[in-house]
Amino acid sequence: MEAPWTTAEEAVRLVKSGDRVFIQGSAATPVRLVRALLDRHAELSDVELTAISTFGDLGFDRPEVQGPFFLNALFVSANMRSTVAGPHGEYVPVFLSEIPRLFDQGIMPLDVALVHVSPPDKHGYCSLGVSVDVACSAVRNARTVIAQVNPHMPRTLGDGQVHMSRFAAVVAVDDPLPEVDYAAHVGPGERKVAEYVSAMIEDRSTLQMGIGAIPDAILGALTGHRDLGIHTEMCSNGIIELVRRGVITNAFKKKHRGKVVTAFAFGRKALYDLVDDNPFFAFLDARYVNDATVIRENPKVVAVNSAIEVDLTGQVCADSIGTYQYSGVGGQMDFMRGAALSEGGKPIIAMCSTAKGKSKIIPFLRPGAGVVTTRAHVHHVVTEHGRAYLYGKNLEQRARALIAIAAPEHREELERACHERFGGRTHAPGLG
Repeated sequence: MEAPWTTAEEAVRLVKSGDRVFIQGSAATPVRLVRALLDRHAELSDVELTAISTFGDLGFDRPEVQGPFFLNALFVSANMRSTVAGPHGEYVPVFLSEIPRLFDQGIMPLDVALVHVSPPDKHGYCSLGVSVDVACSAVRNARTVIAQVNPHMPRTLGDGQVHMSRFAAVVAVDDPLPEVDYAAHVGPGERKVAEYVSAMIEDRSTLQMGIGAIPDAILGALTGHRDLGIHTEMCSNGIIELVRRGVITNAFKKKHRGKVVTAFAFGRKALYDLVDDNPFFAFLDARYVNDATVIRENPKVVAVNSAIEVDLTGQVCADSIGTYQYSGVGGQMDFMRGAALSEGGKPIIAMCSTAKGKSKIIPFLRPGAGVVTTRAHVHHVVTEHGRAYLYGKNLEQRARALIAIAAPEHREELERACHERFGGRTHAPGLG
């Protein structure tokens, strides 16, 4: 049975009070459908919205929608933060690799899924486009699926194929996808971090890069490398030139040799054009892409992720500023562990040493801060001031290694904190 074409306003009438509604994320956020749903605030009650990162002005923070709708976020993006911090929102800490399991096992049953897809091919199949990640599990499990169909959505190959018959309602839109260019925010600090990290990456390595200016700066510094592979939760603009130059070949990966493996993509239109109908790219379920047992099968996995703050023992907070939920656990630990277990792998926390003049290397995490990557999982920490190798080091050795890569103006304070904590142990082996 072919899905009925209709308007966004009519399509979201399939949502009932008490429903849990999944919203596809990243550059595939179905903005038209979400706005139409929130406009029904006077008719609905007790509707739970759940999503990973979403983009666009969705209106979660409109006062009139915050009674009927509750935002239960699986990852917190900028357009969700004020809602999650208030009485009509919350955050579910969960690895990206395990979000599909919440849907598959009925731990978070889904009544409705709102998705954003490419036009159907001659066989009636649409693509979930640039956000396959957890959306394919949501489509598989939701009782009702509503789609906005957009000619600007790339047709990506992999796990994101959905037949039109799966949709209870279909809405035609013609909206360019949101774009972002993190390279525009790369400064001297980010370039220096990229210089250190790129020197750690060997030819034939398999890369995972997080989101932001530093990952794109690192990719930009790899043009002289050879035969790199990509197995990552997210593709960004930085891969475009490396693919064009033939630096990324995926020739030495053990999983999906010859293909870039990713769960979603977010960047400029040039990136969306690159992945469109391109068999060089496999967009796969995050439950697989982020599975550490899959990641570790590839050789020389280099996983690069960032942090909000790191304490002197190596604990990494990457999702909150104290108790304020800034982002989420995401896939950092999935890839940090996968890289650590890979033959020749390198899990790296890469960051500038300060933010707004304050040190990101601190004596203790702020009260309420979440530990995303434990100190037992951290191997390498890189700032613009150098590299610290923490694996196999005791607490005081870690502290001293981290102080050496902190911003010089903050080292005296960190030294005092180190002395107060470890002062009596300065003659421990390896400390000089």
